Amino acid sequence: MRVLRTDPSELLPTLHGQRVVLRGPDSDDLDAWKALRGASRAFLEPWEPLWPVDDLEKSAFRRRLSRWTREIRDGVTFPYFVCARETGALLGGVTLAQVRRGVTQAGTIGYWMGEPHAGRGYMSEAVGVLAVHAFATLGLHRLEAACLPQNGPSIRLLEKVGFAREGLARAYLCIAGRWRDHILWGLLADDPLFPARPAPGEAAFEAASVGFAPRALVEDSPGR
Repeated sequence: MRVLRTDPSELLPTLHGQRVVLRGPDSDDLDAWKALRGASRAFLEPWEPLWPVDDLEKSAFRRRLSRWTREIRDGVTFPYFVCARETGALLGGVTLAQVRRGVTQAGTIGYWMGEPHAGRGYMSEAVGVLAVHAFATLGLHRLEAACLPQNGPSIRLLEKVGFAREGLARAYLCIAGRWRDHILWGLLADDPLFPARPAPGEAAFEAASVGFAPRALVEDSPGR
């Protein structure tokens, strides 16, 4: 009997920014995901956990989708692919993970950007869009992030979005096969997004409080 799979794209709303669209991953994304990750491998590997030997294979992608689907249904992970709003091209990915409810109401943001699209402000907008959704729709109180002290672009991104630097965690994550110190960051529901003057692509977020974001900041539409 054939087993019918449910992709994350069928479980998550699509989120629209000014230049990017955040949507759930789909089985049909394999070729684009494999091409972008493969072409960006040398660019990404210094900042990520070790890649499994079969990481870019179809079987590994299917396992990834299955894990995401389970975790979405459990309410602990919300994975999104970041795509160009005009063309639909895959640019990278951003994930809200480790969602804790109860007295914490927090989650952790992680992201990656394909090398051809890095440095253009796409990811800062994507993180802002996901933050609005996490606070206004999912009802979280706090978002957390971590990055290597040597990762200048990620530090600038988090500062730009409005995350506050909260400390240094020793040997926090195993990155590229080594336990590495990480800077810890936090963003609260009543913190302003993009507190400095925004670039043109972020104009919609100017002076916006993520706890009380107008609906125009992020449009939710059903998954496929």
